[in-house]
This record gives sequence, C-alpha cells and structure tokens, in this order.
Amino acid sequence: MSGRRPRPDVLLLVAAGGALGALLRHAVDVVAHHGTFPWPTLAINVVGSFALGALPLLAAVRRSPRLAATLGPGVLGGFTTVSAWAGQTRELAASGHGAIAGLYLLVTLAAGLAAASVGRRLSRRAEPEEALG
Repeated sequence: MSGRRPRPDVLLLVAAGGALGALLRHAVDVVAHHGTFPWPTLAINVVGSFALGALPLLAAVRRSPRLAATLGPGVLGGFTTVSAWAGQTRELAASGHGAIAGLYLLVTLAAGLAAASVGRRLSRRAEPEEALG
C-alpha cells in the first residue's frame, strides 16, 4: 500500500471496471462447457494473469494512471477470481476428486504465474516513454 488516500474518481473507475470484469467472467462461465475439471475458471485466471502482466504494453496505460487503475485492479481484478478457484478446489476434494483438486490447484498456480511472467517480460519490451512524445 502506498499510504496515499485514494481519489474518489479513481475509486469509481476501479469499481466500474470491476463490474465490467465480473460481467465478462460470468459470460465466459455461462457459455463454457462444464465438466469435472473447472476449465473456464482456469482459463479466466491464466488469461487475466497474462493481461495483468502485459498491461504496461499499452502506451495509453503507461500515460494514464486512471486507465491503469480501471483496467488493472478494475476490469482484470473483477475478471480473475481466486475465490472461485479456491471454492472449486474445495468442492472437487469434498466430492471425492482429490487428485483432480490437487491438479487444479497446481496447474492454476503454475499457469497463472507463468502467464503473468510472460506478460511482464513482453511489457518490458514496450516502446520507451521518450518515443511516445
């Protein structure tokens, strides 16, 4: 935490972005095929992790703290979900699918970290600020 007081306009942007992200996550969950393994949540968390890591690739995000807050903690924070991941892992284990629960736990963590790392590496190749004008 930075210790700075959050500005009301930035809080509203984060809240609006969070609502949009939650709607996107819900849409993916509604249209996705559901089986024993919770692929939709895994995909959501991996894609969201990559996007969070790669967010600085966008010059507009680097220039605008408001846009960065809207897309980062807002949209992508609302899109990704640790609570669903934890709940689904618990449900799998409780329903006798302990091996699948363990696999889901590890794959989500490893894939999310890898995706965020790849996104972050890509963002470091972003255009230098001096070239943005």
